[in-house]
Amino acid sequence: MRTDTNPEVLNVDRSGKIKLIFAGICFVLFVWLMGIMVEKGRENSAVYLESEPVLAKEDEGKKIMYLTFDDGPSQNTQAVLDILAEYDAKATFFVTAEFSDHLDLIRAEHEAGHAIGVHTFSHRYDQIYQDSDAYWDDVEQMQKIIEEQCGSRSTILRFPGGTSNTISQRYASGIMTMLARQAEQKQYEYYDWNATNGDGDTSLSADQLMARAKEEIGEQPVVMLLMHDGAGNAQTVAALPRILSYIQEQGYVFRVIDETTPQFHHHINN
Repeated sequence: MRTDTNPEVLNVDRSGKIKLIFAGICFVLFVWLMGIMVEKGRENSAVYLESEPVLAKEDEGKKIMYLTFDDGPSQNTQAVLDILAEYDAKATFFVTAEFSDHLDLIRAEHEAGHAIGVHTFSHRYDQIYQDSDAYWDDVEQMQKIIEEQCGSRSTILRFPGGTSNTISQRYASGIMTMLARQAEQKQYEYYDWNATNGDGDTSLSADQLMARAKEEIGEQPVVMLLMHDGAGNAQTVAALPRILSYIQEQGYVFRVIDETTPQFHHHINN
């Protein structure tokens, strides 16, 4: 039995216990923060597909690249179209009506042989993710513009933030699960991505966008690359020639999204 009641010894024991408790709290906080970082990565770098894309038979054995641009058209879109033409590359544009002065570029995209998909009319998360009616009403507004510009409606769409986004939880629990199910019921195909150049962060330089694209493309044989042609994406334009050159050097064949395109679906987090 311990009989030492020296205050100094007791203080040392208490100090050791406090340090252990503090270390335990720090470890729990570290694990929690790492979980947040991983979840953020799932939103911003969508390499977490539900399943590997299955190519059409004619593309088996090839390296396939689906270039996709969100958030346009804007003042940056014509430059993107010019660069794509220079590299004989086709892309898919998921369009919005955020920049009304440039909506005629949807027709230019279509006439140049690019595919057009819906990315909503407003791109306002606080509006479109309130409930399913708000989302589909917004999509219908964009479809009217697409039909005016292209002569037909689109059957493909991309959800702002992708199906893996958790921002939607602020407005409606389970909304992404519901919308993904309804999209299929309404005969839409929705597409996420498995690589990005990182230009959702408009503070990144062209060099940084190039490096991020190379890193995320990696050794993947089938890539759907997320980029943006919104108002804040001038650096995307600056990086695009180098990104396209790199893709061609790696032996990829460009494809637009059509009825033969495999699914690119993220894990749904809400």
